[in-house]
Amino acid sequence: MPQSQFSPDGLWWWTGSEWKPAISPDRRWRWNGAAWVPLAVQQMPQAQDPAVTAGIILGGVGVLVFVLFLVIVILLTMGNQISNVFDNVVTALGS
Repeated sequence: MPQSQFSPDGLWWWTGSEWKPAISPDRRWRWNGAAWVPLAVQQMPQAQDPAVTAGIILGGVGVLVFVLFLVIVILLTMGNQISNVFDNVVTALGS
């Protein structure tokens, strides 16, 4: 039996006339060239570009700072009204 030829990424194998998937559709089996065998080790996904990761982190920090700014503005403008609501509740519970 001739040795099977696999694509560089290992996801396809050459039958001699066409490329076939080397991983089953459910991703539980791998073709080893002679038979389907259980896929023992899950492959780790490829790491993202560091610039993309940094952009995601900076975007998240930006959103967090914006929300913090909004909370501070709301508390400064409505703090007395919120305090009055709690005072009214305490007074109503006390009577």
